[in-house]
Amino acid sequence: MNMHINKRKIILASGSPRRRSLLTEAGFDFEVVSIDVEENFPDDLPLHEVAEYLANKKADVARTYLYSDAIIITADSVVVLGNQIFNKPVDFREAYRMLAFLSGKKHTVYTGVCLQDSTKRFSFTGASQVYMRELTDAEIRWYIEKYKPYDKAGSYAVQEWIGLCKISAIEGSYANIMGLPTDLIYEGLRNFENALLD
Repeated sequence: MNMHINKRKIILASGSPRRRSLLTEAGFDFEVVSIDVEENFPDDLPLHEVAEYLANKKADVARTYLYSDAIIITADSVVVLGNQIFNKPVDFREAYRMLAFLSGKKHTVYTGVCLQDSTKRFSFTGASQVYMRELTDAEIRWYIEKYKPYDKAGSYAVQEWIGLCKISAIEGSYANIMGLPTDLIYEGLRNFENALLD
C-alpha cells in the first residue's frame, strides 16, 4: 500500500539509509534529498532538546528543496546518558569511548523530527529507553572494526550485532532508536494542517 497524506508530496531530507528504509516500510511515498549540516548546538541547550534543535537546523537548509505543496521531513538522533550526549563518533577512539561508557547501562535515544511546508513548521521528539548489557574490550573493538559505526549516534545501530546480542530490553519505539519515530511522523503528517505556524 502506498501512503498519501493529504495527497501531498513528501520529501525526506536525509542521507541515512535507515531512515529511508523505515519510511518505505511504513508505507509512505516520498522523494529523497541529501543535505549537509554541521551538527553543533548551544552548550546550554537541555540535552533532551538537542535532537529536535538539530532537526530544525537541518530544516532551515532543506527549505531550498521545497516546492508547491510538498512537506519536507528532517530528523536527527542523539544518545543521552546522565549529563552526557553522544552524537556520531569521529574516529575509532571516540567510538570506543562511547561504547565503553554505555556498556552495562540504561540510556535514552532521542530522535527529533521537523515537518515543514512553504508556510509552517511543526517539530517533535521521540524518546526510547535502551538497556545495554556489558561489553568486553574485545567485543567493543570487534564491533567497531566490523561495523564501522561512525555515522551512528552513540556508535551503534540497534539493528546490528549490539542490538541483537547486547540489548536486553527497550522501552518506547524501536523505529525511534533506528533513527525515525515513524508512529509520531504518521500522526504528525495526519495533523500537519492543524500545526501552529513557526
